[in-house]
Amino acid sequence: MRRRLIQSTLAVVLVVIAVFGVSLVIVETRTITSTAQERVDTEAVRLASIVDSRLLGEETVDAKVLRDQIQGDRYAEIRIPRKPVIEVGTKPTGDVISATETGEEGETVTVQEPRSSVTREVGRTLLIIAAVALLAVIAAVLLAVRQANRLASPLTDLAETAERLGSGDPRPRHKRYGVPELDRVADVLDSSAERIARMLTAERRLAADASHQLRTPLTALSMRLEEITLTDDPDTVKDEATIALTQVERLTDVVQRLLTNSRDPRTGSAVTFDLDEVIQQQLAEWRPAYRSVGRAIVSSGKRHLQAVGTPGAVAQVLAALIENSLMHGGGTVALRTRVTGNQAVIEVTDEGPGVPGDLGARIFERAISGRNSTGIGLAVARDLAEADGGRLEMLQAKPPVMALFLSRTQPPKKAQDAGQTVR
Repeated sequence: MRRRLIQSTLAVVLVVIAVFGVSLVIVETRTITSTAQERVDTEAVRLASIVDSRLLGEETVDAKVLRDQIQGDRYAEIRIPRKPVIEVGTKPTGDVISATETGEEGETVTVQEPRSSVTREVGRTLLIIAAVALLAVIAAVLLAVRQANRLASPLTDLAETAERLGSGDPRPRHKRYGVPELDRVADVLDSSAERIARMLTAERRLAADASHQLRTPLTALSMRLEEITLTDDPDTVKDEATIALTQVERLTDVVQRLLTNSRDPRTGSAVTFDLDEVIQQQLAEWRPAYRSVGRAIVSSGKRHLQAVGTPGAVAQVLAALIENSLMHGGGTVALRTRVTGNQAVIEVTDEGPGVPGDLGARIFERAISGRNSTGIGLAVARDLAEADGGRLEMLQAKPPVMALFLSRTQPPKKAQDAGQTVR
């Protein structure tokens, strides 16, 4: 591209120089020739007037007297009636410029000048024109190179940016070049880079969330299937298979929820549901895991609370909190339900050391973990809660108290508080 720009600019300049240069040479040649002729004519008139004045004054008219009146390499011939021809200067050979003037006393004055002087002057003029044309060409080449670099370098940068996007590097460069058209292309590429970066982030986040959210249901399902393989009791097999089918349904709900949130985190399917059912489901699912490590999981608080949200999402949030207590907490894990204002609250607490002071509220940020874990669970749980119209907060660090706040509806008339602990 640089070469084409330089060649096109140089071609335009050469055409302009050719057109105007030839015209200027013709005009200057004619002007110089005309000026030389005028000089010779003026010289002949002047010399004739001098001869007239000397003849009228009866003064001597000869070559010696008139020699000082001839300038340069001009030649003059004076013919006076009844007198010898007077020659002043050296008579030129070849082509000459000549002018003849007749005086009042009948004398004839002829002045000649070699045309070579005109040729020399035309040559000097042509040399000057050629020098100016050369300077114009050099200036044009320099300007063309500068302009070509100004246009070609941005295009090269834009091509590199597009190549980086194609190779999977979506970082925008935010570089502009001062050319509106090129800056527009740069804006589009930067916007595309930002969109690609958001898409890649969303894909990676979906993969991480799916890995974390599916691990627990798959582990529970695997345990149920192992129970089926280890027993010969048809009733046990039937019970375990029923529980396994329920877990498969939950697993399907988890997958559907993840896909829905990946498309639009604001999309929800909020309904009115009974919190007791979701809590009892989680207790039944997690109790074997707690028993295997010698710990207990219990629930208490207000019963028959009707909350507004997505049961599957609430179950996933509770599962994340319960799993977090299993991995990082200690002692008995308690799920307590209560009411505050128009919200239903589920608190999850344990008897462990709590959240380290250097983490604090950052516990809900991605990749933040107090121990060797992924740091995704609580972040996903908060996202799920917010997408469902609720919120997830840490009310207390030591001992840890995590609270899920949900909008609630009025409980049925026969609902009664159940304050006893259920194991």
